[in-house]
Amino acid sequence: MSTLDTQRGARPFLLSDEDLARFAGRAATYDREGRFFDEDLAELRDLGYLSINVPESLGGGGRSLLETALEQRRLAYRSTATALAVNMHLYWIGVAADRHRAGEHSLDWVLEEAVAGRVFAAGHGEPGNDLVLDDSTTRAEPQADGGYRFSGHKIFGSLSPVWDWFGLHGRDDSDPEHPKIVHAFVRRDAEGITIKETWDTLGLRATRSEDTLLDAVHSAPEHVVRVLDFEVPSVADPFIVSLFAWSLVGISSVYHGLSQRAFDIAVAHVRRRTSRRFAGAPQAQDPFVRTEIAEIALLMQRLEAHLERVASDWSDGVDHGDQWPARFVGAKEATAQTTRRVVELSTLIVGGGWLFKGHELERIFRDAPGVSHHPAQTSLAHSVLALTALGAADAGRLPSGAHVHIDA
Repeated sequence: MSTLDTQRGARPFLLSDEDLARFAGRAATYDREGRFFDEDLAELRDLGYLSINVPESLGGGGRSLLETALEQRRLAYRSTATALAVNMHLYWIGVAADRHRAGEHSLDWVLEEAVAGRVFAAGHGEPGNDLVLDDSTTRAEPQADGGYRFSGHKIFGSLSPVWDWFGLHGRDDSDPEHPKIVHAFVRRDAEGITIKETWDTLGLRATRSEDTLLDAVHSAPEHVVRVLDFEVPSVADPFIVSLFAWSLVGISSVYHGLSQRAFDIAVAHVRRRTSRRFAGAPQAQDPFVRTEIAEIALLMQRLEAHLERVASDWSDGVDHGDQWPARFVGAKEATAQTTRRVVELSTLIVGGGWLFKGHELERIFRDAPGVSHHPAQTSLAHSVLALTALGAADAGRLPSGAHVHIDA
């Protein structure tokens, strides 16, 4: 049994081994054909997975950040692209659940929609915007009804074929002296939305993360969730901090599952492959192989402890104050470093056979680089970690704009 199947707490996992085996059986086909995971999504919806982190009082599964991360890790172990795309839905639901528990009910409609099977997607990525949530190239124009109209170009929009709601942000320059960053949701059937099919990629093909073009798309007042001062760091708002928690821990958990799968493939390989150098004994007898296996095992133990500590602290309400952003980006950066190394070592252990299409490790090798491109990327993560450690007095020694950012 994989370490990812180890039970935590009293509640059983929502996805059974049989469910996960079906998802694993379709992953290669989705990848090869570059098509969306329609069958997986239909089953996940029927199983209640799309509302797994909605509070039980509202009809959901009531899973915490830690519990959701563990479920996602198991799913990613079998089908990385499915888990990654679903994460972009689940993190919106997690944010709404956090705000509900805090006594803010303006996002309860998100939870109700999730219980009804609606799909939420993330619209934060923009070409040329390396500040991500702290700025936007999308125009947000205030309307007389209290809503906004959004015009711009969004990229990396996972779940493009099926989303019902698109969570996005834009910049309101109606008062040039005091610009605002506006966070809102728009309906799929709103006028002015065009989805441009651009997703012909090396890896993560089943996510179908197409471009989304917005032409004066209206968001009703009740779907505008935040209007934040541009000059104030975004992490000053608890909505944004929750967004970092659920997105970054979720993304990290997905790539943790991928890394574990690569490791397990390597271990299985050396157990069954024999070595002429060792008189026909399994390659597991090779000291070089054992050294590499030991290195991966240490990396995986460290990553598991790191991610679960961050997720459990958030779930348990531990007060890390303004240290939280650094903890989230640190967890994601640790995942990126570990994933790259684990997959590299696994390919060395398995040997050249992994290069052939149809080998599971070949697909994992193509999916793995995605971890480095989800914000916060390495340079930004280092800035945030250093800024947090040095404190405000030394902020001038770091690049400007070194706030925490997150993208789908």
